[in-house]
Amino acid sequence: MSNTQFSATASGLDNVVAAETPLSHVDGEAGRLIIAGHDVEELASSHDFESAVALLWRTAGLDPAPSEADVRRDLGRARAEAFGLVPALLAATAGLSVTEGLRTGFSLLSDEGTLSPQIRAVGAAPVFVAALCRREEGKEAVAPEAGAGHAADFLRMLRGRPASEAEVTALNAYLVTVTDHGMNASTFTARVIASTRAGMISAIVGALCALKGPLHGGAPGPVLDMLDDIGTRENIDAWLVREIAKGERLMGFGHRVYKVRDPRADVFNKAVMLLTNGNERVRFARDVERAALAALKAAKPNQRLDTNMEYYTAVLLEALGIPRSAVTAVFGMARVAGWSAHVIEQERVGRLIRPQSRYIGTWPDDRAA
Repeated sequence: MSNTQFSATASGLDNVVAAETPLSHVDGEAGRLIIAGHDVEELASSHDFESAVALLWRTAGLDPAPSEADVRRDLGRARAEAFGLVPALLAATAGLSVTEGLRTGFSLLSDEGTLSPQIRAVGAAPVFVAALCRREEGKEAVAPEAGAGHAADFLRMLRGRPASEAEVTALNAYLVTVTDHGMNASTFTARVIASTRAGMISAIVGALCALKGPLHGGAPGPVLDMLDDIGTRENIDAWLVREIAKGERLMGFGHRVYKVRDPRADVFNKAVMLLTNGNERVRFARDVERAALAALKAAKPNQRLDTNMEYYTAVLLEALGIPRSAVTAVFGMARVAGWSAHVIEQERVGRLIRPQSRYIGTWPDDRAA
């Protein structure tokens, strides 16, 4: 009585609609990402992180609808509040990675309080990530400035000195671009947890746990490892041919959804140019990209493998001086905006997510026979 029609594609829930949402839409065939009614390229050029967060929460139906000024003010307050938790965070996370530390930090937050849980989570993330990164360097945590912009305050807390205008602009472009991306694994996790009415903070902790997996949020670090391993221009072609022949995946190329170039890669590429003035590392990364696309086309002519956002995420965050160990956590620092919007929306829906499974094991009647 087992059903053999259940396929690997179905087991990954490909093409299964799990929600109707105005928050974001991914068109993999066209290489298009729409966030709250804006193409991602336009959103990244017209909004900073705070205004994008306000847009997402309004789109999700948060009542009362927050203005950009509301979000900017309250995120500053939330960062200041979160800094009071840093001693407990550092004491509880000795020996953990930055992402694991951020997970612990989120779990220290409460759904109750003067500030909303979504403000508290989004505001706490840069405070926790900066403090955890500085501990890796043997440095004391730097207190936030409530009146500063979110991106500028993170870079200042991370480095202990103000960032340049170009650096803040580049980081804002990154944060806005990755705020939301359809029904990805971490967002789906957040919505499932929210559907149980477990609360905003529990949903965000679960989402970060999903993001931690290397098949979801862990690719940018290995991109830098790949560039380091190639080393010089003279090694590019031989290295690529060898790795492809071994069946190894080239990090930063190909995407489960996008069948053409990931539009986020173009946003990050432009942001990199604000920082580097065409420096050697970026020129090298572009040479590797060109060679990799040619090598993949030659080796897999029937499979379209284009540059995805992880490739230029790696180059951009490295240019901003963000430690390799913190790349996934910084991704989560931005994506928490989208997670929280989906939680708001799912709580408004008010229905438990409870999909069915198809049993393919032995039936008791068959065993008896």
